[in-house]
Amino acid sequence: MSDLNEQSPSWFQRFILPGFAFKAVVIGGGYATGREMAEFFLPSGAWGGVLSMVLAALVWSAVTALTFVFARQTGAVDYRHFFRGLLGRFWVLYEIAFVLMLVIILAVFGAAAGSLGQLLLGLPTIVGTLVLVAGIAGFTALGNASVEALFKWVSILLYGVYALFLGLALTHFGDRINAAFSDHTVGPEWLLGGLTYAGYNLIGAINILPVTRHMKSDRDAVVAGLLAGPLAMAPAILFFVCMAAWPEVKGVPLPSDFLLNKLNMPLVHWAFQIMIFAALLESGTGTVNAFIERIAGVFHERGQTMSRALRLVVSLVLLMCAVFLADRFGIVQLIAQGYRFLAYAFLAIYVVPLLTLGLWRVTRPHASPRANAFPLA
Repeated sequence: MSDLNEQSPSWFQRFILPGFAFKAVVIGGGYATGREMAEFFLPSGAWGGVLSMVLAALVWSAVTALTFVFARQTGAVDYRHFFRGLLGRFWVLYEIAFVLMLVIILAVFGAAAGSLGQLLLGLPTIVGTLVLVAGIAGFTALGNASVEALFKWVSILLYGVYALFLGLALTHFGDRINAAFSDHTVGPEWLLGGLTYAGYNLIGAINILPVTRHMKSDRDAVVAGLLAGPLAMAPAILFFVCMAAWPEVKGVPLPSDFLLNKLNMPLVHWAFQIMIFAALLESGTGTVNAFIERIAGVFHERGQTMSRALRLVVSLVLLMCAVFLADRFGIVQLIAQGYRFLAYAFLAIYVVPLLTLGLWRVTRPHASPRANAFPLA
């Protein structure tokens, strides 16, 4: 397991990096392109969508904070150790669901990257997908320090581009945005949409457990977790405000491209699409790295170190399986069907046990969650 003995973490590593990392693993292809915003929030109307997104961010903050505290108290920096502490012998249920999720979301990322390459350069879709594969494999092979550097710099790029996009949208079709938000109707789907979206993205907190090694106390874990929700959702809210001006975008595979065409500014179009590709890269890297660190944890227990070459091989095998799915199915179908199933699965395997058994264990006076875990297999 890499980078475990790092000394004197900075305030950025303790408090902000976890939020950047959480944003990195949840943003993915559906978030960055606006596909998820259209699927889960737009049907509730402008204000209903915002309300739903705020709800999702609050859920993220609460569950991420509790996840970080539980991880610290059990000494877990990968999902295998975390769920052995939470579920005992049943921890393997999470791994089964996680591997299914991993293949599906990487397929979504691959489909989105392929579409971007085709839109921008007229390349076959497989080219953009393979470029993404190479990038993810490269960063995960280099270890946690490389992955965290990617989170930091892509986050700076992402926040800047989204802010620029909002400013330009307000100047170009601000009247449509005002009209959308002048209707205060809140669709009945807002509650379910927010909880569903929060639910299947909550595993982002598990995927970024390696960043908890920077935290010095449970207070650090709570603060970092509470900040994670707003840091992850802020760009989505900015983008949703622009999207609300065009309700017909709900049926478009790439809402971002639809809105950029409305601006009709080629340089901004390129900048935004490059940002989307960077978001796909960091999200895919964070998710694959979670699986790599799970394997590295086994090596660590045996007194060995997982080599960069093996990291690279495992990453490539996972990614090439996802490429096959990306080539067979479209991004809309994958998000609409696969994600909802995963949301319910992770609520049952992760969120419910954490908010019951996990909360009970971390709040018991002088009790260790590890000592109270179910017997291990």
